[in-house]
Amino acid sequence: MFAPLAASFPAKGAGRTTRKQVAQSLGYSRQYLYKLQRQEATRQLVEQQVKALVCEQRKLLPRLGTRKLHFKLGPQLQAKGIKLGRDKLFCLMREFDLLIGPKRRYVQTTMSRHHLRKYPNLVKGLPLTAPEQVWASDITYVRTRQGTCYVNLVTDAFSRRIMGYTAAADMEAVSMGRALVMALSAKQTTADTIHHSDRGLQYCSRHYVGLATERGLRMSMTQDSDPYENALAERMNRTLKEEFGLGNTLDSLKQVELLLKQAVELYNAHRPHLALKMKTPQQVHQEKIPACLNKPGPC
Repeated sequence: MFAPLAASFPAKGAGRTTRKQVAQSLGYSRQYLYKLQRQEATRQLVEQQVKALVCEQRKLLPRLGTRKLHFKLGPQLQAKGIKLGRDKLFCLMREFDLLIGPKRRYVQTTMSRHHLRKYPNLVKGLPLTAPEQVWASDITYVRTRQGTCYVNLVTDAFSRRIMGYTAAADMEAVSMGRALVMALSAKQTTADTIHHSDRGLQYCSRHYVGLATERGLRMSMTQDSDPYENALAERMNRTLKEEFGLGNTLDSLKQVELLLKQAVELYNAHRPHLALKMKTPQQVHQEKIPACLNKPGPC
């Protein structure tokens, strides 16, 4: 409550009213007012240090939320001797206009009205116990100045690690299937993995289903086009768009591919996850994998 008062004291000789007179009128000693000034200067210095640390983190992860920032900044704040709670960081972020606001929702790209075979939902109510037990997949679009591109992600439901990804100028099954091929190449266990998706034409196609079943994956799909049954995959698309720039209008497919590769690397290896107790997907995946090697089925 004294910070504005301490900051507003006139400099020595700047006016007729002296610090001594101000102190006496308020019932405080001159030394106490000097103390308030020193505390205010210290507070401003600390806040600028915190802002600099936040901006440094935001260079790598531009839309990293405040809770995750507080976790990542912990060791640096401790090294500088700065005690800063999460609520205080929220206040500073608001003061510096650095809070991240929500972005608009995106249009649906699923084409589920087709004659191809649709598969039952195998993951509803299934407890997740290990990596490579369930993979979730979804397709989203990215705007470019040369036209619309499409991105397919294959994400491990337990570790949240993006196992495979692809970007293409079309939504053909062959194009979107490249993400599944990448995920299969990265697979480290013989677990009986379930591939879960919406009922889109690409996921039901002979090409995509063949890629999955030839490697022992079981197909699982949402029922009645319910988006909540594939919430993880849709949330992954939203995260890459809102936090890593894929929601912007980019120059070309080539730029989408480069940005997507960078985004996946940052997400997997650097972005802490609230659901993973502030660990990264890569950390969780690698911690659990040794116990799962060469075991058929979940650990």
